[in-house]
Amino acid sequence: MRPGAVALAVSALLLLGAGPPAPPPLPLPLPLPARMADTGGGTQLITAVAPRKDATTGTVTWWNRTGGGRWVQAGSAPARFGANGLVDGASRAQGTETTPTGLYDLPYAFGIEAAPRGTAYPYRRVKPDSWWCQDNDSRSYNRWSEPRAADCRASESEQLITYRTQYAHALVIGFNYERPVRGRGAGIFLHVHGRGPTAGCVSVSRAALRRILAWADPARRPHIAVGTQSGSTAVTRW
Repeated sequence: MRPGAVALAVSALLLLGAGPPAPPPLPLPLPLPARMADTGGGTQLITAVAPRKDATTGTVTWWNRTGGGRWVQAGSAPARFGANGLVDGASRAQGTETTPTGLYDLPYAFGIEAAPRGTAYPYRRVKPDSWWCQDNDSRSYNRWSEPRAADCRASESEQLITYRTQYAHALVIGFNYERPVRGRGAGIFLHVHGRGPTAGCVSVSRAALRRILAWADPARRPHIAVGTQSGSTAVTRW
């Protein structure tokens, strides 16, 4: 074979795909819930993730777990956190405007507006005498009170109807809820965006929260996991 013919033959093989084999594709990263130590045992999960513990913005994503055990993203939206960032829920102090990290249940939803169509979650409508007690000296601490409990000072409570934008729709986050510790914090919700960072809650747009409420299925026991991308402040060690 003439010298030039060898080069032509090699070029033809490369063009036909008979050259060196391509490297194997890199494995796709596991979805966030699959990398978590605990997701609450249900088949729905909301993750609220900030890039670092002093951030006030991040992303909320909601997930479904399939019958085969795979976690599949159902939607996501930009999120806001506390004005002073995020802190471990076990050491949080009330009034610090920090969002508690950790894994929490979602006891029920509420709102000034009617529940979005398709909502299956327990949903409580806000009335003019609906309050959330944040008074550490009250027996109703970190509870809905309607009307406001006699031992719960108005100055230490939220009259829910006055937050017409934020509480158009909301989900109660079960932080410090089942057995409240005085001074740790009360009234932590997933609610609609206000004008800026929150006082410790997680917020998303009204449209996103309506999608979440239509998606959430109490029979699938959804939880919310709040943390940072590094997992350095998350109780669940993402």
